Amino acid sequence: MARIPAAERSADLVAAAVRVIAARGVDGATTRRIAEDANAPLATLHYCFATKELLFAAVFQHVVTEYRDVLARNNISEGLAATARELLRSLLDWYITKPDFAKAALELISWAQRQVDEQAKDVYDEVTQTLQSILADAADGDPTIPPGLIDDLAYVIGAMSDGFAISWAVFGDVAEARKQADILLGVLDAWIAARTRDTVGVTPPPSQPMPHAPKPVAASLVSWVKVS
Repeated sequence: MARIPAAERSADLVAAAVRVIAARGVDGATTRRIAEDANAPLATLHYCFATKELLFAAVFQHVVTEYRDVLARNNISEGLAATARELLRSLLDWYITKPDFAKAALELISWAQRQVDEQAKDVYDEVTQTLQSILADAADGDPTIPPGLIDDLAYVIGAMSDGFAISWAVFGDVAEARKQADILLGVLDAWIAARTRDTVGVTPPPSQPMPHAPKPVAASLVSWVKVS
């Protein structure tokens, strides 16, 4: 039997960890189950990752890389609105086509929030920065883009994809998920049009806050990450 290189075996174990976490949650993702899913001896897992924490750190890095790769595949030549729409669409499509990844990402973020380090925050910082960079390139030289729109737009895309991921993980209905994706894309289009005053001859009125509602707090992270 040909020997599998350590780097390839490590990648197999990380992919297996994603599947097991999606199926059983973080607490149920034992090293034995992960090794079995990867069709690898348990000793091989411990050789590649001395501790479970190191394995999960590699899984988090895999999450970041996957997000960046999905976002980086977008064409930014059509302007800010089209680029933002494509970014959101690609994230929603990616979740639908990779349900295990969506479930595992939600499990990992929830788990990481209870740990002493800031892995969850680091993931969303990197993803948010990637979004901001792509959007800024798309808006370069456009005088109609108001100040602050890039940061706000990155937040909105993240928050929309967060909510979609939760709904998709809970219900798992592909047809319904496609409908929800179309709704979210329409909402994003309308929001961008309102912010840039890019409507068909109509300037939308300023939104009125709900009575007695607390003042919203904006953040550059996506929706469920705790902001101090």
